[in-house]
Amino acid sequence: MVQERGKAFNYAIGFFGLSIPINMLKTYAAIFYVDTLGLPTTQFALLLFLYTFLDAIDNPVYGFLSDRTRSRWGRRKPWMTIATPLLVLGLIFFYSPPASLAGNSLFIYCLLMYSFTGTIDSVINANYAALFPEMFKTDADRAKTNAMRQAFMLVAMIISIALTPIVTKAIGYQMTAIVYGLLGGATILYMALTSKERYVQTDEAKPKLWSSIWQLLTNPKFWISGLANAFYSAGMAMVLASMPFYAKYTLGISSLQTTILFASVILIAIGGVAVWAWLVKKFTVMPVWRASLLTLALTFIPLYFARNFVTAIIGSALVGLGFAGVITTMDLISAKVMDEDAEKYKVHREGLIANALGFMGRLSGVFTGAGFLLVSILYQYKSGTEPGPQPDSAARFLLCVFPPILMLIAFGFSWLIRFDKKTKAELKAATD
Repeated sequence: MVQERGKAFNYAIGFFGLSIPINMLKTYAAIFYVDTLGLPTTQFALLLFLYTFLDAIDNPVYGFLSDRTRSRWGRRKPWMTIATPLLVLGLIFFYSPPASLAGNSLFIYCLLMYSFTGTIDSVINANYAALFPEMFKTDADRAKTNAMRQAFMLVAMIISIALTPIVTKAIGYQMTAIVYGLLGGATILYMALTSKERYVQTDEAKPKLWSSIWQLLTNPKFWISGLANAFYSAGMAMVLASMPFYAKYTLGISSLQTTILFASVILIAIGGVAVWAWLVKKFTVMPVWRASLLTLALTFIPLYFARNFVTAIIGSALVGLGFAGVITTMDLISAKVMDEDAEKYKVHREGLIANALGFMGRLSGVFTGAGFLLVSILYQYKSGTEPGPQPDSAARFLLCVFPPILMLIAFGFSWLIRFDKKTKAELKAATD
């Protein structure tokens, strides 16, 4: 039992390291480049669209190469170990643009650094996600481990999202990126070096590219779970990107109050993951997953009507409760897709599936870009220097209208998928 707890801890803490760099990249990219440096919202929306299509190409390639890797160190560890220093460098360079850049040159730099950092994050995330169904076989073990790793992720959010307004005000974005990059990178390396992979026989069949792609594309459960994840991820990506705008333009609060606002979401979510994990154990994952998506969509209603710091805190705390439910259950659905694929085709390609599902989640860039494009059209918000006549309404739309619509679409997709029986691996693990 102690060994199992250590196994879960060593794996779960990796999410802490993974979350810190990417949270800073995704949450503060818009406020840094658009509001601080003056990059137009139309160019930032274009950046998100372009990066999404890059992700469509690189994700399956990374997963396929990982599944086919055979080395004395395993399949996943070499990729994570090599990619981690590159992730750190990407984050630092993204928040260190040369002062001479402006106009199109600033856009090109932002696009290149955002794409580089994002694609390296995809490498690490795909390999990390592939380890989850390999190391933990039953819904109960997965729910407990996932609750732990989501708690670590939420702690990372406190640091990399909630505290960032205060930290950047004190030491600037460049130094903050250095600190966050090194902290996240060190944690990722610890996870990679201490997590034990499933041993792969040298003669075990390697997945073939075209047959794998075809079998994946013809799997309806991949599409349904992937699209549900995509709409949910788009909604939360918009929440993270728009919260600084909401705090500045709608509420007009200080950096400290913005930190407290972010923290209220995260602290409630930390407590909530244990409750949702208990619900999974009691009622199984499918009904709890659906309930969490609907709960999250409805919690934006009080936040929409918030008009001051106190009411915004209450609304944000409710969002945190719904958020906890989705992060507790979404990865369990992905793991079931991987389980069924391995049992049906007798080949392990968790990396390819995790990366493909990761790409579906990263379709959020299309919707996030659409959200910023809409506020440019509807509210004439262009940048921090040209906020338009209603920046408060624009920020409220980004945070409280667009995301719940996407959550409801994800909720609709959740009713189109069923898992009627346990796989052989789940049955074996349950009896061991």
